Amino acid sequence: MHGPPAETASDTPSVTLLTEGTYPHSHGGVSVWCDQLVQGMPDVDFRIIAVTGTGRESLAWELPSHVRSVASYPLWGPPPPGRAPRGRALRSFLTAYEQFLLALLDPAEEHHFPRAFYRLAEYAAAGVLSPALRGEAAARALVRVWNRPHLATAAARPTLRDALTATDLLEHALRPLAAEPPAEGVTHAVSGGLAALPGLIAHHRHGVPFLLTEHGIYLRERYLGFRAEPYRWPVKALMLGLFRLLAVESYRRAALVTPGNRYNRRWEEHGGTPPDRIRTVYNGVDPAAFPPAGPEPGTPTLSWAGRVDPIKGLETLIRAFALVREEIPEARLRLFGGTPRGGEAYRTSCEQLAAELGVGDAVVFEGRVEDIRDAYAAGNVVMLSSISEGFPFTLIEAMSCGRATVSTDVGGVCEAVGDAGLVVPPRDPESMAKAALKLLRDDALRARMGEAARLRVIEQFTLRQTINAFRDIYRDLAGLGAPVTEHPWRHEPETAQETADETPVMAMAAGDAG
Repeated sequence: MHGPPAETASDTPSVTLLTEGTYPHSHGGVSVWCDQLVQGMPDVDFRIIAVTGTGRESLAWELPSHVRSVASYPLWGPPPPGRAPRGRALRSFLTAYEQFLLALLDPAEEHHFPRAFYRLAEYAAAGVLSPALRGEAAARALVRVWNRPHLATAAARPTLRDALTATDLLEHALRPLAAEPPAEGVTHAVSGGLAALPGLIAHHRHGVPFLLTEHGIYLRERYLGFRAEPYRWPVKALMLGLFRLLAVESYRRAALVTPGNRYNRRWEEHGGTPPDRIRTVYNGVDPAAFPPAGPEPGTPTLSWAGRVDPIKGLETLIRAFALVREEIPEARLRLFGGTPRGGEAYRTSCEQLAAELGVGDAVVFEGRVEDIRDAYAAGNVVMLSSISEGFPFTLIEAMSCGRATVSTDVGGVCEAVGDAGLVVPPRDPESMAKAALKLLRDDALRARMGEAARLRVIEQFTLRQTINAFRDIYRDLAGLGAPVTEHPWRHEPETAQETADETPVMAMAAGDAG
């Protein structure tokens, strides 16, 4: 009796993971997800193109042998080599560049974005784009476009200094266009935005299938982030125009978009992704790796885990904890997670807030923890206070550990929690404090919710389901198997009312550009 035929090289999918600021150079939710995907598929050849900060980042993960290569493209390291064009070549570049700028700033010109974008990619491949954008001619071109009377930016009277700032931001943001795109296999961007650039170029030049997974909605997070940036409105309008049209192009070109929750799916449909090219694949954890956490701490304790970042809403959590402390004076708040480079000022502001509220002695920043399960075990209740999320790993990990949770209603949180935890509005300290007090005061309720949470993870959000889903998708897109079959993870289209209910939220975010 003969066994099954041996797998040949042609049967092995080749996948290029595209990341930005995450795997394999940092820890955190998306990096964990990438590592689980890679480790769970030894039958796939992986390559990685990573958009990084300075280029000096070391690997944070031990990569298995089936990761064939890692290429890093820093946004903020030394400028890429190359010589700026001159004479006729410069005039030709400026013509293409002005068309690109108009597409970002003038709704009537948006349809020219793809052509102008891929033209700039050709300049990047030739080593010309970055040095050209560092020249004065590029900044003056932006001033000319900004000040066209029919554009809204003209009323803000943008200056040459604004143009120099915006051109510098564009130069750094577009550096990944110089990445050498794969000519075969599948590209898989694990976020939108800049990570997707090599995938878009690979599809444009070589027809390589492009797969997009957004854990959080990249465009929405850029809108939220730019609200706090010090730039004048014309600069913000230009950069948010870039991120918006990149999102549209990514959704348009993707062979498949795999959101981690229904909330993301609605954003992606609203952004122009055809519904038949969207499949929801939930994040999963290994319940055996996150077993019940065991006895609770004797002192009433709220715990939190994540990176110290404004999008995690720690000010809301600290304010909520101050209200809890008024009712339970012995309560403590323990915050587990590292502070990324550039986030030190935010952590300091959080520590100052705790001191101002009189709870500085009870709020402890523990730093990065070796075993994340210790962070969940440290609390009677695990908190999630984010203002934006996708389908957060920390939440389903805590649920797998059998801990009761209080979470903000963002992204896919409600889908994850169901009725196995308490969900409150974001940026609402009073509601968060009320929910935390309810659980801290009711031992039986905490126990019931913790048990229900673990059962929910086992039934719906296991790592095995996630890996099997993406293995099928990779093989399908690479043409190595039958079309992807129906799975429990495939989500049917939302009702018209559900989609309509979400649209105003997107419109409001777009209105935050200024």
